[in-house]
Amino acid sequence: MSETSPHTVKATEPVFGRLLTAMVTPFTANGEIDEAATAGLAQNLVDRGHDGLIVCGTTGEYSTMTDEENERVFRIVKEAVGERAKIVAGVGSNDTAHTLHLASRAEAVGVDGLLVVTPYYNKPTQTGLEAHFRTLADAVKTPVMLYDIPGRAGIAISPEVYRALASHENIVAVKDAKADFTAATEVMETTDLQYYSGDDGLTLPWIAMGAVGLVGVTSHLAPELFRKLIDSALAGDLATAQQIHLDLAPIVRAAMSRVPGCVAAKQILQWQGLLETKTVRLPHAVATEAEAALMRADLEGSVIASSLLK
Repeated sequence: MSETSPHTVKATEPVFGRLLTAMVTPFTANGEIDEAATAGLAQNLVDRGHDGLIVCGTTGEYSTMTDEENERVFRIVKEAVGERAKIVAGVGSNDTAHTLHLASRAEAVGVDGLLVVTPYYNKPTQTGLEAHFRTLADAVKTPVMLYDIPGRAGIAISPEVYRALASHENIVAVKDAKADFTAATEVMETTDLQYYSGDDGLTLPWIAMGAVGLVGVTSHLAPELFRKLIDSALAGDLATAQQIHLDLAPIVRAAMSRVPGCVAAKQILQWQGLLETKTVRLPHAVATEAEAALMRADLEGSVIASSLLK
């Protein structure tokens, strides 16, 4: 950092690592949590280059699970890989009191971080947003990653709120799924918040402009490619990073454009032989034959993508 920089970076290494997946929650055929499959998937992801896992986020279908089930999954994954990877628990809600309750359960398990999504549906003001996040951060000792996804929440976090929250010692990172590079640059310039790409297909541009890593869904399916993409970009090997970015395009398309991410990830993980079932909970539904055919065509249209299938 030059002496003229308006801020200093407190940590040279990202708090939660560089490659994280927002992990699906495997269910049995009758919709119960499959504990063995959950632990096994977590181990597989860490074995294949993950630094951390987001547990019970949107892709983990946390909103269809009871608080007891969420805590159970926190514990399963923590026990399975907690000595080898950072475990970040999704505790977001559109009810601040409920968020606090979930956070206390996650802290009791001993997770490494808390993912807190922008309150959805009720569309609070920016003042309300700041108060929501600050109330949570005041109540915990665990580092917090803010999750900005206006496509689901209906509102975005403003740069002014980011700057106000950045001074809080427990608020350390952002998962950005709004792709407003101008606003993010303003926040990166004036705070030390660590940004993670929340859009799988935008990982390369995010890294290029200063993000520290990825919180992905497609990274379930091709972790080695995402690991190499991130490492190549950070090492300044742009040609390699660009080629991997293009190689990943059909995989991202299959996982993120045909059906919701959790539905697609479970379908493709089953094709890969990594999950026995593709069960999701309502209101999600498994991919129809037509939807599955589109995903399959996306993958089979590329030599690299098709190599991921059994």
